Amino acid sequence: MNVTNGKATSYRDEAVCTLQIYPRFAIKPGQGCILRVPKEATATTVIKTALATLGMDTSKPYVLVEVQEYGGEEWVLQASDQPVQRVLLWPRKAQDKHPQSDGYFFALQEGTYDGSIQYDVMTSVRQEKVAQGLVNRGFVTQQPQEYDDLCNLPELTEESILGTLRHRFHKRKIYTFARNILIAVNPFKFLPIYNPRYVKMYENQTLGKLEPHVFAIADAAFHKMLNKKVNQCIVISGESGSGKTKSANFLIHCLTALSQKGYSSGVERTILGAGPVLEAFGNAKTAYNNNSSRFGKFVQVNYLESGVVRGAVVEKYLLEKCRLVSRGKTERNYHVFYYLLIGASEEEKDEFKLLCPEKYHYLREVTLRTDQAEMKHEFRRLHQAMEMVGFLPPTKKQIFSVLSAILYLGNVTYEPKVVGEGLKVGPESVLSAISDLLKVKVELLVEALTTRKSMTANDRLILPYSFSEAITARDSMAQSLYSALFDWIVLRINHALLNKRDLEESVPSLSIGVLDIFGFEDFKTNSFEQFCINYANEQLQYYCNQRIFKLEQEEYMAEGITWHNIDYPDNTGCISLFCKKPTGLLYLLDEESNFPQATDSTLLEKFKQQHQDNPFFVQTPVGEPAFVIRHFAGKVKYQIKDFREKNTDHMRPDIVALLRSSECSYLRQLIGANPAAVFRWGILRATIRTLAVFNEAGRRWGPLIDFSFDRSEEGPLEIFIPGLDSSTSDETVLNVILLFSVQNLIDSHSLKFIMGLKQHNWATRSLLHLHTKKKPPSISAQFQASLSKLLETLRKAEPFFVRCIRSNGDKREMHFADALVLQQLRYTGMLQTVRIRRSGYGAKFTFKEFTDQFRVLLPKEISTPQQDITNLLTKMGLPSSSFQIGRTKVFLKESERQILQEALHKEVMRSIIILQRWFRACLMRKQYLREREGIITIQVLFVWLARGCLVIANGSHSYSPRVKNCRNPTIKISRATRVQEKWNASLDREITDSNELRQLDEFLGNQVCVDVYSSSNPNIGYKDLMSGYQTRVSSLAGLQKALEVPLVINLFQSVLDGFIRGELKRLETEPCKVKERNRRKSKRDKCPDGPLGHLFSTYQVTIMQSCDQCSSYIWGMEKAFMCSSCKMVCHKKCLSKITVNCTGQCDRKKEGEQTLHFSVPLCALVRTAESVPFVMEKMLVHVEMNGLYTEGIYRKCGSACRAKELRHILEKDPQAVSLDNYPIHTITGLVKLWLRELPEPLITYSLYNDFLYAADLPEASERVRAIYRKLDELPPSNFSTLERLIFHLVKVAKEETHNRMSANALAIVFAPCILRCPDSSDPLLSMKDINKTTLCVEILINEQTRCYNQKMEEIQQLENVEAMAINQLKLRRQNTRPKLDSDVASMEREIEKNLLERIRSIKKEK
Repeated sequence: MNVTNGKATSYRDEAVCTLQIYPRFAIKPGQGCILRVPKEATATTVIKTALATLGMDTSKPYVLVEVQEYGGEEWVLQASDQPVQRVLLWPRKAQDKHPQSDGYFFALQEGTYDGSIQYDVMTSVRQEKVAQGLVNRGFVTQQPQEYDDLCNLPELTEESILGTLRHRFHKRKIYTFARNILIAVNPFKFLPIYNPRYVKMYENQTLGKLEPHVFAIADAAFHKMLNKKVNQCIVISGESGSGKTKSANFLIHCLTALSQKGYSSGVERTILGAGPVLEAFGNAKTAYNNNSSRFGKFVQVNYLESGVVRGAVVEKYLLEKCRLVSRGKTERNYHVFYYLLIGASEEEKDEFKLLCPEKYHYLREVTLRTDQAEMKHEFRRLHQAMEMVGFLPPTKKQIFSVLSAILYLGNVTYEPKVVGEGLKVGPESVLSAISDLLKVKVELLVEALTTRKSMTANDRLILPYSFSEAITARDSMAQSLYSALFDWIVLRINHALLNKRDLEESVPSLSIGVLDIFGFEDFKTNSFEQFCINYANEQLQYYCNQRIFKLEQEEYMAEGITWHNIDYPDNTGCISLFCKKPTGLLYLLDEESNFPQATDSTLLEKFKQQHQDNPFFVQTPVGEPAFVIRHFAGKVKYQIKDFREKNTDHMRPDIVALLRSSECSYLRQLIGANPAAVFRWGILRATIRTLAVFNEAGRRWGPLIDFSFDRSEEGPLEIFIPGLDSSTSDETVLNVILLFSVQNLIDSHSLKFIMGLKQHNWATRSLLHLHTKKKPPSISAQFQASLSKLLETLRKAEPFFVRCIRSNGDKREMHFADALVLQQLRYTGMLQTVRIRRSGYGAKFTFKEFTDQFRVLLPKEISTPQQDITNLLTKMGLPSSSFQIGRTKVFLKESERQILQEALHKEVMRSIIILQRWFRACLMRKQYLREREGIITIQVLFVWLARGCLVIANGSHSYSPRVKNCRNPTIKISRATRVQEKWNASLDREITDSNELRQLDEFLGNQVCVDVYSSSNPNIGYKDLMSGYQTRVSSLAGLQKALEVPLVINLFQSVLDGFIRGELKRLETEPCKVKERNRRKSKRDKCPDGPLGHLFSTYQVTIMQSCDQCSSYIWGMEKAFMCSSCKMVCHKKCLSKITVNCTGQCDRKKEGEQTLHFSVPLCALVRTAESVPFVMEKMLVHVEMNGLYTEGIYRKCGSACRAKELRHILEKDPQAVSLDNYPIHTITGLVKLWLRELPEPLITYSLYNDFLYAADLPEASERVRAIYRKLDELPPSNFSTLERLIFHLVKVAKEETHNRMSANALAIVFAPCILRCPDSSDPLLSMKDINKTTLCVEILINEQTRCYNQKMEEIQQLENVEAMAINQLKLRRQNTRPKLDSDVASMEREIEKNLLERIRSIKKEK
């Protein structure tokens, strides 16, 4: 505590002293507040001063807490306590200045109204003191304070960053923030932090508010895309083995989960299924990673502006084909080969001629004794993923046949011929297997594997291969075939992900791209593949530096704000070494590849000659066939062997000719240069085959068509229509073609669109046209083109960065190697990244954007935006170092932006409350004036009547003497009066049986054609029915026919009286029958409620997760159960073991505990899942019986006093209350009030966003399907009540001509009641959603009205048919002659019996 005047005297002699108060709030955690208070100031005064300084809400209760010894002891100061006097008891050092770190301070926190406080902010104090004592005595080392954001470190050094990451890693917290950059340390172990409840937890949360997680990055990118309408991309970088592929899978999983709002078109399922397929065919085990991506991929997910996925595109880069034929000792081939060999069934092994892995040359160096169970599971997972993508069983068989043939190619051996030149190829069994699998002739296969064709000016030469050339040709065939297969799989995945709206340029779209590209690699032997991979990582590192450092600092300098430049590692020199024209390494490689006489040695000499003075190119000894490049991540030595050959590794013409001769159309399609052209040719051939079918049919029925052609070629559409081959019958072909044209599964337009997106990946396909003279681009040129397009796409989007760190080099679980992690932090420039993120400004607004977003906080008239914005930020107490005003933009720290957003939220809520208060005052004033006018009118009438009665009395008094012998006649009760009383007594009876109600409906329908109200729980009386009929007749008659109303009422009364007498007589004669409850045979009965309030449904896992009950793994593509409310995931076997209540649903109260009916959770008001709350049902039935014809039934408001009175009575005893004593508008207002006061609306908060997204769908049919699909996810009690309410609104809307309440008007009234936004939502955004919520409710009313009208039409049709049958029966009975032959009489009886049976069946159906 400091003395304010600066003198060295004791503070006891000073009048004003300084106190430091530390608030314990989520908004300003740990931020001190310095106050100058009088010496005698009480705790109440200090609290008020602190709240005013911090700008906190003063309506809540707060307490001042004195904390001593690191929080070991705490005292709540009473209102009259003096904080300055408490400081006298502290140590001398703490009295002068008492920062929080000294252990003596005052804390301000929220209290309860009873004076107590909550200590949930602090950790265990006693454990903290014990640990600190052990540190002070030297028993344990000092542990660094845990920070989830590196920008909050008090001291920013490499050691502090490394220590923070290590400390969090050992606590199994592998994610750490650096503002909006996520650092992920690979634990080489699955952690149970990726279940659906974590997706729900991070949904629509501010980045940094919760613990760092990869789902937080996905959610931030998703909502930033929706709010700013700008494309986003997530760049994942790191070296091989750092966990990039896993992070990409988690991101895509979260993005699809966030986008599944209202209507899932199947695109999300396809996206999730594409990942396992691409991993199986493109990933392999390496020395650093068990699931290393041997190709790069960029998944761009396209969205509608509402956030619904509408399609996606997958780009692939540089598949490592050489891995197919050669690898390191500890590495493996692609996963799919092991999955197929281990997981295939015996039938599949026989069909594809599969052997053990050890018997294949391409797989011989690997043993699989411990992984067989996992391989079998992965093969099943691959099957399911291929089905999700759209591969049918015939297509999968064709793919597996090609894979088996590729493995058999590795077993082909060569030996010199005994006689003549050339080589002998074998063994025969291998050649026969390849021939059967590829459907090629053995002679052509042997020719392609042993000889090559060469064209000269005048002749065509056939030259035999040498032994080394033959091995190269064999491996080249296997690599080319596998590469073509992989390209075709990517093509089919992209077509499955294609949406028709992508072909329409007018449809606005947004996108989020996830880049998962191969990481930086440095193996013992590095070749051409590592050369291209590391060049791609150099470009990616340059992109990150540009976005994080260069562009950021250039923007600061351009805006003229105060900024000191931060140096960062620049790798432009290394990139120039690769791609600078004309001496870049890639251009020199292409140049040498075009020279027939060039070799790898001449290429290496040219490298050294051109770049001997380049600091990024390190010379090697003369005899060593290698060169060294100094990358951003360190030096890498590359072996020059096979650089030229791999750069021109195209499919050889002899191999192309062999595969084109295959009898399998699928194989011919794999090597097609242009899929669109292949498809058009297939359509032409299919058309000819269709004509052949008609020709054959014509010959069967007569010589009508004379047409023939060669059918030696088989089905052309096998690639696009699986299952179509040469053995298919003509009729089947015709049916498939017709079905194909109807479903429009694929067309040339869509194929052209896909090829346009992926043109750079199909450049080498021009080689397949052997007649072309244009030389195709090299592998390195293709890779450069695709990389340039990728970087162009990334520059057009706003990026998020995920830095993946490899924790150790041995793939050990939860092991943190300091040296390796520190090396990665250094070459990625993490220290500089954190420094610029901490010093920089995370929030940037142009003046227009700032004024538009925060206009509520600014003055009404803005003359100079810079000055007004500065005044606002200064007025809010933001430190000057946390914001700067540039020439055109406002720069803010992220924490200050959140404070500003919170202030905006409070101001908007305050304004809304004022508007509501004013509007309610206007309504009450209007009601008061109306009631006052009515009272005055009644008073005037009363006075007038009083005067009239007085005049009449005076007149009768003057004539009274003339009347003599006046006596009262005897009053007699007439017969009509007695009948009326009896009738009134019978009307008091209620209908409690659904059969009685159905019989009454049939009776009245046959008598006077009147439809009676029906419900699943009829509890109406004949008096209500009579009054409802009278109201209906009066409204239909109008003023012109008002005199005829009593006649119609009396007629209906007599008919109804006849039915009541018959019903009473039936009840007296028939014995009592036991009533059985008719259970609804619906989907909900088939799926009963889960234990303890959970609402479980089947859930297909796409990424590995953990069971929340038994904590064991749930593997990908397995079926699990997920609670739709709390997102709990478990195995089926664990359902019966659950002991945790559902956190998203309230526990149902036991029978007899129900005391209230308003402001009570819905599940506590119902006894069964299908029932409707009693109060709600009672009010709806009364409105339907008495108020359907009242004008503005739900638009107008009733008396507030009567509503309070009725609510009080309903709370006490709802069964005894008579609603007839209250106006209809009072009851309708109470219906709306009951809905609004539910703690959670009928359409729960968890589904609010889903319905908003459903309303944004472009097509009406999609919106209807989306809304009804989400209705199935409601709890049973909510579903039943909503169903009853919508049926009620349909009945109201049917009488629109009388009550003036259309479906749209009802939706406007009830949307805020049943589809409310959560209280935590931004009020400005929720106001914009009113149109969407109204549309959802209107869709429900219109759709149910359509179903209602359809049912009524069907009933009317049945009634017409029934009337016709009855008339026919009457005519037959009237025309029946008394004397007929026995045969004729029996025939007549049979006809009459059939008619009676038909009438009974119609009534039953009706």
